[in-house]
Amino acid sequence: MPLSPMTYPDGHVGWRAHDHATVRAVLASDRFSIRPDLMHNPFGPGSPGDAPPSPPGAFTDHDPPDHTRYRSRLTGQFTVRRMRLLAERLEVITAEHLDVLAAQGSPADLVEHFAVPVPGLMICELLGVPYERRAEFQQDAMLLTGASGAEADGGAAMYAAFERLERFMVEMVEEKRARPTDDVLSGLVAGEPAGADGALTDDEMAAMGMALLGGGLDTTTNMLSLGTLELLRHPDQVKAMLDDPEAAVEELLRHISLTPATARTALEDVEIDGVFVRKGDTVLVELGSANHDPARYARPDVLDLARGATGHLAFGHGIHQCIGQHLARIELKIAFPGLFTRFPALRLAVPEEELPRRASLVIGGLERMPVAWD
Repeated sequence: MPLSPMTYPDGHVGWRAHDHATVRAVLASDRFSIRPDLMHNPFGPGSPGDAPPSPPGAFTDHDPPDHTRYRSRLTGQFTVRRMRLLAERLEVITAEHLDVLAAQGSPADLVEHFAVPVPGLMICELLGVPYERRAEFQQDAMLLTGASGAEADGGAAMYAAFERLERFMVEMVEEKRARPTDDVLSGLVAGEPAGADGALTDDEMAAMGMALLGGGLDTTTNMLSLGTLELLRHPDQVKAMLDDPEAAVEELLRHISLTPATARTALEDVEIDGVFVRKGDTVLVELGSANHDPARYARPDVLDLARGATGHLAFGHGIHQCIGQHLARIELKIAFPGLFTRFPALRLAVPEEELPRRASLVIGGLERMPVAWD
């Protein structure tokens, strides 16, 4: 059955989409909404209206036409030239942080010294964070990821970091208007003259920057740690990763499926492969299940870095597919070979069952990952 009925925590009887074809169909349909304020929350208590509408500019939580207005501005900033320059910077940043990891001495925390700072600095490069403010930015970014036990106080440290980063992003937009540099935020500001009819506001651009921060930092940080863990579980496949990093990264993305699920709400009555979904019904869209669908991938639960895992849904599908997916792929294709070339004898410094995992139901990850080497 393409859609299965599911009772949500608030009692709503909605649906779950779990096979590859149905997940793609739901994500591609303009008859479903991504807005949190319209949905029954599949991850915890919450009925439509409980969640406030997302702020203007937070493009990942908006439907068209607002989403189209925001995303079209950003798409023009992810140019081939910018990706090439960022790849060059990433080579340098990766090498520098492998040096930092080595200087810590064995054992050391891969999350703190590599998996958090490398994506964090790439976001700094992408958004044009001034060098003199990067330490401040990095400290709050680390708290935002939940690394180093930041969730232990009920998330208070994470919320405080989020608020500081929101203020920081507003200041960044003001700075780019006065002194633009070669980065995404400056490009956005340059295309939106203050006060012009239909132009993005400073608050909207700051919210767009926050969405890029959240999407580019947390996900890549956790892919670096969990991807490394998978390679340590399968040392026989490290050579395949070094021989073909591109194919290896696609299979790691498919196999791990870092964001296991998302949700959509029907904006009107819609039929999916013979199943009638009523207006207002929420569908839990299981990306992880879709990426492990045996109808799409042979032996889907086996990690096979030579598989050539094309068509996976780790970055979503449709108009909300991750806008930073090309940068994420670049980061992973450089970071994994760099790590295992520098530390060919890398291993866990504690038993795997002792690795502290994040409590999040939305994005999996590790709080810490002690590793050792000879």
